[in-house]
Amino acid sequence: MERYQVVADAAQNLFPAREQMALSLGWHIIFSCFGIAFPVLTVFAEWRGYKRGNPALTQLAHTWAKAMGVLFAAGAVSGTLLSFEMGILWPGLMDRFGEIFGFPFVLEGYAFFIEAIFVGIYLFGWNRMSPRAHMLSALPMIVSGAAGAFFVVAANAWMNNPTGFRLDADGNVVDAHPWSAMFGPSTAAQTVHMLLGAYMVTGFAVASVYAIGMLRGRRDRYHRFGLLIPLTLAALATPVQIGVGDWIANVVAEQQPAKLAAMEGLYRTGDHVPLSLGGLYYDDGLHYAIEVPWGLSLLTHHDPNGVVQGLEETPVDERPPVNVVHLAYNVMVGLGSALLLLAFLFGFTWWRRHRLPKSPWFLRAVAVSGVAAALALECGWITTEVGRQPWIVYGILRTEDAVSPAPGLFLGFYAVAAIYVGLTVLTVVVLRRLAHGSDVAAPQEIDAEPPSEHPEELAVR
Repeated sequence: MERYQVVADAAQNLFPAREQMALSLGWHIIFSCFGIAFPVLTVFAEWRGYKRGNPALTQLAHTWAKAMGVLFAAGAVSGTLLSFEMGILWPGLMDRFGEIFGFPFVLEGYAFFIEAIFVGIYLFGWNRMSPRAHMLSALPMIVSGAAGAFFVVAANAWMNNPTGFRLDADGNVVDAHPWSAMFGPSTAAQTVHMLLGAYMVTGFAVASVYAIGMLRGRRDRYHRFGLLIPLTLAALATPVQIGVGDWIANVVAEQQPAKLAAMEGLYRTGDHVPLSLGGLYYDDGLHYAIEVPWGLSLLTHHDPNGVVQGLEETPVDERPPVNVVHLAYNVMVGLGSALLLLAFLFGFTWWRRHRLPKSPWFLRAVAVSGVAAALALECGWITTEVGRQPWIVYGILRTEDAVSPAPGLFLGFYAVAAIYVGLTVLTVVVLRRLAHGSDVAAPQEIDAEPPSEHPEELAVR
């Protein structure tokens, strides 16, 4: 009787546990993007300002550094919550696969601490270090941010394609090799996709802030640089991301055919399969969709004769929620295509005339591009995570068998939601104060200058 009560409790807990993880991951992933890419923008602006002796660029870098510190602090809070949630909500995963799944998170912890140390050095090093030393102090921050992203994505890629171990007759993990597990068939594609997504989200989001300022009449050099630098980064990353999307499609077709079938709403296996855009899936098929002839066969096999596996070959109880995955995938691709068009317009105009497009509609498009990029990223993660269901470890451990049977998970979900609402409001308020308020220098910083890189100048003074 006790066994059946535990199973019933676990089944009841599945919904709040999933909702809490979805909320936590969806919130944290945006702040992770800023942690990965914002330091690159900030240091580049500082370097250009130092090389050119341009105070507008230096001021821009100083403002971005403070915003970067605020976003890093908010991301640290959400990341800490996530680390606890993995063990609290999913003990079935951690108990059985902890020695493999937990290893990249240990390494991510080291990367986070290194990043935090150098974020502090960089923020408090203004006017206390030589310009060269100050910019060099940012390099470990940039590297550790990308490394942390790799370790987290490697853990997720392992959940999609578990490798680096074998199961004995009783289903226990033996011969575990955590290092080889981190470098499974999905790791490289997912990591590159995530890093490029971070540059796109950060670039378009920061550019959108200055586009709004320019629409309000602020056309000074400070706002022009504030738009140009991040928009250039995002515009360079976008077409590469489209190519990486083709790479990921091939990996998914080979390793997770049921996920690909859900992404396209494909029921029957066949060749010359069209690419489906939009539509809804019901009654064992996709309806009201726009079809591109042979598109899916070309995308996955680069051959119109390529055979694509449909959902009919997957047992009904092992199929992901098709409509959720299909619509999320279509929104991601649609927004990515729109951002690609914006990047092309910006790049072509700058190449031909060395200026921004003059139409106010261009600035309006940039103003909404940050939200569009963030939404595309969220839809990408929905496609990845929901498309793996009902498995938490693909083909081995079902999500319902990994959830905690402990009572009160709904209360935990409400508490976490309240924390994120408060954290969001606090972050927005602080960023707005940074944007609209004037900085008050600390007493020791009044009339301070960066140390000279030429000591002989101090003797002359």
